[in-house]
Amino acid sequence: MTPSIRTVPDLTSPLTHLPAGGLEKVWADLRRDDPVHWHPGTADTPGFWVLTRHRDVSGVLRDSTRFTSERGNVLATMLHGGDSGAGRMLAVTDGERHTALRTLLLKAFSPRALEGVVRQVRRTTRRLLLEALESGHCDFAQDIASHVPLATICDLLAVPESDREHILTLTKSALASDYEQPEADEDRLARSELLLYFHDLVQERRRRPGDDVISLLATEPVGTELLDDDDIVLNCYSLIMGGDETSRLSMIGAVRTLAHDPEQWDALATGGAPLKEATEEVLRWTTPTLHFGRVATEEVTLHDRTIAAGDLVTLWLCAANRDESVFDEPQRFDLLRSPNKHLTLGYGPHFCLGAYLGRVEIGAMLDGLRTFVGHIEQTGEEKRIYSNFLSGMSSLPVALAPRPGASREWQD
Repeated sequence: MTPSIRTVPDLTSPLTHLPAGGLEKVWADLRRDDPVHWHPGTADTPGFWVLTRHRDVSGVLRDSTRFTSERGNVLATMLHGGDSGAGRMLAVTDGERHTALRTLLLKAFSPRALEGVVRQVRRTTRRLLLEALESGHCDFAQDIASHVPLATICDLLAVPESDREHILTLTKSALASDYEQPEADEDRLARSELLLYFHDLVQERRRRPGDDVISLLATEPVGTELLDDDDIVLNCYSLIMGGDETSRLSMIGAVRTLAHDPEQWDALATGGAPLKEATEEVLRWTTPTLHFGRVATEEVTLHDRTIAAGDLVTLWLCAANRDESVFDEPQRFDLLRSPNKHLTLGYGPHFCLGAYLGRVEIGAMLDGLRTFVGHIEQTGEEKRIYSNFLSGMSSLPVALAPRPGASREWQD
């Protein structure tokens, strides 16, 4: 193995990723000089490759033959022997099984199937913003952004209203923490509790199926066979995690940025920035998912580096989304940016199943902000999450002032 030409901070440590934008110079240096970087392991964990260029990251995401997701797709599982859901959960399944399972789930996630859900997203977003405007201040992360995507995915899974706050707490603990040193195994316990919760829900839907996603998984075959209970539970877990985190953290990051960027706030508020372009730039700029992971199934040479069969390969979306060869002035937040070939929602066979819904959620929030809000001011320190997989905030205190002349619309 050819040694890497430089060292980088420990990418497995949540503290490394804590400062917003703290690794921008590291990523730029790696893209320029060391695009296939070897990150050393420890006495307990293996080393792994670090890819940072847009072209390389998208190429590996597209190539599920030479790079598999079935031995884990995030550092948390890859460094500790793989993912127990491999070959069963959509995110860590490849080949024909992945295609069959994705085809089934697309029945519930197509734009046509989601028409009613989209209307509810817009109503919920509007209601939460109006409540915040009435009081004049809120914690945008906790009072608004935490509720929109969770309510949406819980609607799709028909999770009882009384359980939703508990589900939100568990999802926030499962992949990231509000604390530097959470209680031992807190993330593992949260994941286990989520799995147990959905196991009970699957049993109920087998007895009394409805028109929700869990009932779809319980009653429709994947290929020639019905999924067993464990497979359904694992995919519910994946949907609740993926359906909540990206939209929620993107919204929070967008409001934080807009509160400090008068030019882009004006572009949004005056309608100068179309919602479609603005939504895509929010996704690129915030990049809530820092990385995806793959394992090489055969020897691959990339930029004169030899990636051996069995090597762990990490794909840093946060670095690829700032690639100077793809994005003009990538360090600038630009709601009019077009084209915008960001990789926040993935690429290739594992492109985010809920991409349409996530864009609807972010677009609804941006539309609500420009319709009802005249000014955003951050009123206290944000609180960032601790994670080597997700980037964002768990708390963002803001004051919201109403948009002049919008009062009649509030009563609609």
